[in-house]
Amino acid sequence: MNPPTRITIIGSGFGALSSVLEIRRRDANVEITLIAPRAELHYLSGIIWIPCGLRPREQLIVPLANFFKRMQVRHVAAEVTGLRDGGRVVETTTGEVGNDALVIASGGRFIKKLPGIEHAITPCEGIAAAEKIRDRLRAMAGGPIAVGFAGNPNEPGAVRGGPMFEFLFGIDEQLKRESRREKFELVFFNPSKEPGQRLGPKAVKYLLAEMEKRGIRTHLGHKMQRFDADRVVTEGGEFAADLILFMPGMTGNLWFDQTELARSPGGLLQADAQCSVVGTQNIYVVGDSGSFSGTEWMPKQAHMADLQAAAAAENLLAGLRGQTPNATFKVELICIIDAIDHGTVVFRNPRRQIILPSSRLFCWAKRLFEGVYLRRYR
Repeated sequence: MNPPTRITIIGSGFGALSSVLEIRRRDANVEITLIAPRAELHYLSGIIWIPCGLRPREQLIVPLANFFKRMQVRHVAAEVTGLRDGGRVVETTTGEVGNDALVIASGGRFIKKLPGIEHAITPCEGIAAAEKIRDRLRAMAGGPIAVGFAGNPNEPGAVRGGPMFEFLFGIDEQLKRESRREKFELVFFNPSKEPGQRLGPKAVKYLLAEMEKRGIRTHLGHKMQRFDADRVVTEGGEFAADLILFMPGMTGNLWFDQTELARSPGGLLQADAQCSVVGTQNIYVVGDSGSFSGTEWMPKQAHMADLQAAAAAENLLAGLRGQTPNATFKVELICIIDAIDHGTVVFRNPRRQIILPSSRLFCWAKRLFEGVYLRRYR
C-alpha cells in the first residue's frame, strides 16, 4: 500500500484554515499537517470592536483543537525558519516537516522603517494592539488623535487601509456615546490625496465626505517623514497627536529570505493566477503572503484569501494526481466598514462597484457574519 499523500500548510489565519477546509472537502484521505505557533485563530476582523468594549479578547480567540480533530489535521506547534529540497522539507524551530505539496499562508509583515514608528500603535498587529488603543482612550481626557495608513512603495497592493477607516469612525462614534467628542480632535492622514483606492473611487469619495460630515480633519497627499511622541511630521507640515494609530505597508515574512522562492518587488511571494509560487513544484501561496498576477487593485482581506484557498486546493490536488492545474480565483472585494452602530457596504469586482450607504442593518449583518464564519472552527 502506498503511503498517504502529505500536504503541509503554514499558518493558522483565514487563508490557512480555508485551505484546510477546501483540501479536506476534495480529498478525505490526504495527510494534512499545519505548522503554526499556536492552535488558535485570532479573528482580527473583530478587533475594531475592542476599544468600545463590544468584544473582549476571549470572544476573538478561537481554539482550534476540535477543528483539527474533525479535519484530521496534525498540528506542529512551531515557527517556520526556512525550506530546503525544493520546498519538500519545511525547517522549523522544533524540527523538519516533510511534504509532497505545500501551502504557504503565513500572512505578511508590517514595514516598520519610518523613524519614530514606536510612538504609533499598529492595530492589525493583533488583539493586544487593540487593547492598547482601548486603554489609551480610557486614560485620555482629550486632545488630538491621528489615524492613518501607508503602503509598500514597491508593492501598491500590499496595504491594509480598510480597518483604519473603521477605527477612525468607531472612535468618533465611541467618543460621542461617551459625551466627550468635543474634547478631542480627530485627524486622518495619508500620503495619497485619494486614500483607499483599493476600495474604488466611489468609496474614496464617500469616505472623505463622511469624514467631513463627522468633523474629522484630513492631512492628505504628503509623504510621511517621522513620528514624534506628540506629533506626526510629513513633508507637507506637521500636526499634534497625543495618540497615533498607523498601519504601514506590508512585505513578506522574514523566513522567506532563507528560501529560494521567487519574490515580488515588494518582498512577497510571486504567484501566478493559479496561486502557484512561480518556478516551483507543488508550492502554493494564499492570502497576504502572496503577490498575485492579475488586477492591480486586488485587496488584502479574508474574503480574498478564502477565494485563493479554493483555487490553491483544487490545483494542488490536481497536480498531485498528474493533472494540469488550471483553477483560478475571481478578484472581488466585499466589506462592511463598521462604525459601531452603522455600517457601509462596499463591493467591487472588475466590472462594477457598489456602495450601500450607512445603515444600522449592515452593522448587525457584520456581527452575524462573524458568528456564522467562526462556527466552522469552534
